[in-house]
Amino acid sequence: MKYTLNQLHVFHKVFETKSITKASEQLFMTQPAVSIQLKNFQQQFNTPLYEHQGRGIVITEFGRQIAKTVASFMNNIEELEVLSAAYENLLKGKLKIAAASTGKYVIPYFLTDFLNAHPGIDLALNVTNKSLVVDSLVNNEVDFAVISTLPDKLEVNEELLIENKLFLVGASNTDFITKPLIYREQGSATRTEMEAYFKNFKKSIKKIELESNEAVKQAVLADIGISILPLIGLKNELNDHQLQIIPQKKLPITTQWRIVWRKDKNLSPVAKAFLNSIQSNKGAIIEKYFNWYDAY
Repeated sequence: MKYTLNQLHVFHKVFETKSITKASEQLFMTQPAVSIQLKNFQQQFNTPLYEHQGRGIVITEFGRQIAKTVASFMNNIEELEVLSAAYENLLKGKLKIAAASTGKYVIPYFLTDFLNAHPGIDLALNVTNKSLVVDSLVNNEVDFAVISTLPDKLEVNEELLIENKLFLVGASNTDFITKPLIYREQGSATRTEMEAYFKNFKKSIKKIELESNEAVKQAVLADIGISILPLIGLKNELNDHQLQIIPQKKLPITTQWRIVWRKDKNLSPVAKAFLNSIQSNKGAIIEKYFNWYDAY
């Protein structure tokens, strides 16, 4: 049997994404080129590695076993590259992170010094809602996810970062009954917490739904309505008195920002180095950038 590194790389990416289309996008190859490499790799085996199902692709049990070996091999290849770079005092590779939308106010501060110390690292940071972040974990598309609540039915390891405090806020200190409630879209962790908080209120309240945390904040600033929002994204608006916290019983809701990764994930050398950086420097980062949190 003669495998090429390119064939192994293509099969590894197809297994990760479960899609020739997605694999071609991430590998910057055409779909026909990916299909050819996949076919050539399959010809090395008498047992099918995958099956076509509609427009998608399903990896067989045999294929999954091969994929585990290939993943280990690809990780070893990356370690060789890192070892080579180490002689030049460099750490090279890609770090892939998905963050829930308000996580964009958290994770950059844990990345700054690490990226400055290792300019050879390429960062891919996708900011979206929690539901899509969890999907990227399930599909093994990222090294880490930044979320405020743990996902269901997926075994993960975690490293806690900072508290996530959720307050009811408005452009003025108005009783919530007089203003519409502005919700995030379905799939947002903030929306889930807000729905749980208001579910037992008997009075009918007008509801508005917007697609992002920033859109909700801008609508609240315009005094269209009020909302429960994470404190982490409100520092400037609260300091400038553009927004006010509306005191309510059982608020703030407090969860925890955390960085998580699959328990079965073989972390790359870059990912391991980043995790070590967080664990070693977390206290100093929180003290430097998030001490204003204590006032609320």
